[in-house]
Amino acid sequence: MNFAWLKRYMPRGLYGRALLILVLPVVTVQLVVSVVFIQRHFEGVTRQMTLGTIAELEYLIDQVNLAPDLDTAKRAADSLSQRLDLNATLPVQLHDADRRHLYDLSGRIVIKTLHDRIDPIQAIDLIENYREVRMDAVTDHGAMLIVLPRQRVSASNPHQLLVLMIFTSFLMTLIAYLFLRNQLRPIKRLADASEAFGKGRHVKYKPAGAREVRSAGQAFLDMRNRIERQIEQRTLMLSGVSHDLRTPLTRMKLALSMQDETDDTADMMKDVEDMQRLVDEFLSFARGDALEEAIPTDAAALAAEVVEMATRAGQDVSLGHVAEAGEAMLRPQALTRALENLIGNAVRYGTKARVSVETTPRTIKFLVEDDGPGIDDALVDQAVKPFARLDPSRNQNKSSGVGLGLSIATDIARSHGGSLTLRRSADLGGLSAELLIMR
Repeated sequence: MNFAWLKRYMPRGLYGRALLILVLPVVTVQLVVSVVFIQRHFEGVTRQMTLGTIAELEYLIDQVNLAPDLDTAKRAADSLSQRLDLNATLPVQLHDADRRHLYDLSGRIVIKTLHDRIDPIQAIDLIENYREVRMDAVTDHGAMLIVLPRQRVSASNPHQLLVLMIFTSFLMTLIAYLFLRNQLRPIKRLADASEAFGKGRHVKYKPAGAREVRSAGQAFLDMRNRIERQIEQRTLMLSGVSHDLRTPLTRMKLALSMQDETDDTADMMKDVEDMQRLVDEFLSFARGDALEEAIPTDAAALAAEVVEMATRAGQDVSLGHVAEAGEAMLRPQALTRALENLIGNAVRYGTKARVSVETTPRTIKFLVEDDGPGIDDALVDQAVKPFARLDPSRNQNKSSGVGLGLSIATDIARSHGGSLTLRRSADLGGLSAELLIMR
């Protein structure tokens, strides 16, 4: 059988599933005990105790019927009531319906047994006084009310056992959940630390809990330390390479500036400047935002500041719809770099750009749109690769980049737990770059 539909109703979180694992067996045990013990044991005991009183009730009804008149019948009923430990009154108004509570499980057996064995009994009331059984019996001298203690026909009310079972089960489930929560808390902390590291944040974490959880936590710490060391070593190495390359490039620029200005020296100077820009952008791509700590940042204010700086630099950039995002843990310098790269691409390949901010309770989305030629859907994956140059879809004659802008933005988005999505702009007709950031 296919039980895939059950997944929609199952808890998603670890605490919810753990609670379900605890509650489901307890409820199952309660149902089994209720069916097996209450139905069989209590019903059997109740039936035997009720049968034990039938002979006394039949004797009482027979003696009343043998009385020649009503007064004699009353005296016989009073006399037998004392000896049989019950109360008989006649004549009374005859009721025509049985009454019992729905939860009175043993009461159903009492009523059924009395009706099956004693024909004169017309109505049985178990509600007016839960400690008594009140019966209306038809006699030759009118209706007679017979009242006897409930404990004579049933050992106890089964619902009392149910209440005790439910209370005990709830108490034990609560104790088990509190204990299990202490075991689940280290797993939750490990998940939070892993999620934060995936978003580029470093949170304090110490392995705790069961042996297997401690082992997983220690493996996570080793992995995180190894990745951080690799990022640091890569950044330091590339910084050194960049510095070493800048030195001969500076000497070449100085030597060219000392030469007479000709077409050849101008071309060589342009090549040196391109090499300088290539080194700077490659270092920016390799460094990413690894050296910056996440701090509370207002995304809307950051977008407005980037647009203002681009406008002052002479770029045709406007601010679109900006939703109030509030503060979130972000790397402002990295996000500024990513937005600047996206805006630079937009104004490089188009004539104008627009920056918008959309928010949800869990995400922040920066949209950078332009009116340029855009990127074909088939080339989107290639566009975000380092050093990608899409000649068919972009005007390369106007380009002065080296194909790292989208790659840098993608890495920064991933370091915040998000992504970069490229599609066609519905309003401007060019490219729409959606930089999604997880809060």
